Amino acid sequence: MLGSELSLQSRGVRRGAALTLVFATVLATAAATDSWQLDDEKTPSLSASSVAVTVHRDEVTDAAVEAMADGKSGKEAAEEVVSRSGDRWGAVYDQGEYEEFQQALDGEYTGVGLWAKRTRDGRIEVARVQPGGPAELEGVRAGDQLRTIDGRRVEKRPVTEVVALLRGDGTAQAGTSVVLGLERAGREWHETLRRARLTTEAVTVQRLTDGATLVKVASFTKGSGEQVRDAVRAVPKDHGVLLDLRGNGGGLVTEAVTAASAFLDGGLVATYDVHGSQRALYAEPGGDTERPVVALVDGGTMSAAELVTGALQDRGRAVTVGSRTFGKGSVQMPSVLPDGSVAELTVGHYRTPAGRNVDGRGISPDLAVSERAEERARTVLSGLGGGS
Repeated sequence: MLGSELSLQSRGVRRGAALTLVFATVLATAAATDSWQLDDEKTPSLSASSVAVTVHRDEVTDAAVEAMADGKSGKEAAEEVVSRSGDRWGAVYDQGEYEEFQQALDGEYTGVGLWAKRTRDGRIEVARVQPGGPAELEGVRAGDQLRTIDGRRVEKRPVTEVVALLRGDGTAQAGTSVVLGLERAGREWHETLRRARLTTEAVTVQRLTDGATLVKVASFTKGSGEQVRDAVRAVPKDHGVLLDLRGNGGGLVTEAVTAASAFLDGGLVATYDVHGSQRALYAEPGGDTERPVVALVDGGTMSAAELVTGALQDRGRAVTVGSRTFGKGSVQMPSVLPDGSVAELTVGHYRTPAGRNVDGRGISPDLAVSERAEERARTVLSGLGGGS
């Protein structure tokens, strides 16, 4: 999926190249399908498919053109080609979805205020809910299983399709209703929610009583990277930082690099390849390299959030606590089709500074915990001198 362009100048990328790196996530309801643009290529993106994909964008374009010549839907023909390719994160978006995703990257969207993720067995699960949003107000909780949307089963559907159903294909207005079929602890029920115009709060800061500062990054929307840097600069000198990336489905890579730069003084953040061409991302200089940092992660930590996690872990800048991250790290390139829809196809992968491939594997935390993760993380941070 595509987002507004951001230009990043860094070592390893020739000066003047428009390196737009977008780990684009559907911030409205939460699905993470990531994209980026670099040089004169159409925006590539990151996803989590370990399958070797051979479909080429020309095949998708030709299928769309042929379908349109027969009076059929070019988008549907393109979707069929992508589906047959085995590209788990390949997808096709119509113009309405494209525009809505752009707004989502700005931190605004029309939706019900829930973030969804697909579990490894194909189920769709609520990753988190937005405080004050329609989902929370009607009692939807993180961990609930999402079974149907307006009567349509969502199990094994791509998360992007789930998001489109929740949003009404990107055309639904605030006030329109959507019926969710949910399951919790074996109990199934239906909930009718009314969509609303919502604003995401990507970064929140909380001073903890034990002499630490909690910086929660819900997603990497525009401006979030600088918000993280500002938050870290404002932390008292005797405080450590608890960087909470749990449930962070991704966002803009440029913002993720800026966020990582809050804790690094330059140096490598990640490498990636597009059609075999190797590229690199570097942190900006001047970050805080002395303050103790503990990063909280879980299975909902995806894409751009994994990029930050891998960089801080490999560079020895943070101790990671929690559970294994999702494992979303293959590069996709979007192409605009003749009918204005956009197809994203996998073209490569990215790696952490130490050369680890995240795709399909995720990142193992330094301290694996399944319960009371924040409590354990605060204990670790205290041991590092970042709390009382």
